[in-house]
Amino acid sequence: MKLIVISSSGILENEAQLITGLFEAGLESFHLRKHKLSTKATKNLLNAIPKHFHNRIIIHSHHNLARKFNLKGIHLTKTHIKRKYKTWFTIKLIQLRNPSLIITSSYNNIGQLFEAKHKHSYSYIFLSPIFDSLTSKFQGGFSEHSLKSAIEKTTIKVIARGGIDVSAIEKSHKIGFDGLAFYSAIWKKKDPIAEFNKIVARFQELNIPIE
Repeated sequence: MKLIVISSSGILENEAQLITGLFEAGLESFHLRKHKLSTKATKNLLNAIPKHFHNRIIIHSHHNLARKFNLKGIHLTKTHIKRKYKTWFTIKLIQLRNPSLIITSSYNNIGQLFEAKHKHSYSYIFLSPIFDSLTSKFQGGFSEHSLKSAIEKTTIKVIARGGIDVSAIEKSHKIGFDGLAFYSAIWKKKDPIAEFNKIVARFQELNIPIE
């Protein structure tokens, strides 16, 4: 299964060091999701992360930075998808430098997994909310049966997002998800890196290989 961490949406103290620490602990896929951050501020954050880790970062905004920093991939929001011609052109420009660029997106409806126009486009998608929120009263939006059935039938790799913490690993694996995206479970803790290590240890306890 893929073990993915999504960045804090806000600004954290020593954030570049924390992100670097996650990479050093073995994280392979990090989604940099900071829509309110300017291009310059995003560039500064990337510059503060060692260059050899840039190929593990998927960026959610300021996609052109993927060319300058040779990032792992870009994530398309609903806004990017609506601007299909501009987005298509941006992707092609980035791929000239980085042919291995991955493209990801987010769904909140199981039916979207079967839309033919999207099947070839994404390396994986986030589906949310899967479980009840860890920090609010927001509840998961799908039944276990419907999730299992959809994942078995779709050709898209599906990553569980929403209410994901160490206790969700075993159940998510049994449902059939291709990976998990951790957010609050990492950034709401006093020591994000220690929490990440607990997550890795749980994967190992369950004998679930991490991609």
